[in-house]
Amino acid sequence: MNKLLFTALFSLCLSALVSGWVTYINLGAGPSFVKHWGLAYVNAWPMAFLAAYLLTAPVKALTNKLLKVS
Repeated sequence: MNKLLFTALFSLCLSALVSGWVTYINLGAGPSFVKHWGLAYVNAWPMAFLAAYLLTAPVKALTNKLLKVS
């Protein structure tokens, strides 16, 4: 349950930041920014959740290998 909650919170934050940044770069801060950001966020979050859930262990293992931590 801990991994699931962590993954949900982390992916919510990450997808909000990235979708907001990419929306801003592409469209600027015009009057429709929030609408487009919201749509991008809703579309990005499921993939961010899946990626974070599936890639946590391999990325941690790679990090430990690169840092030679046992």
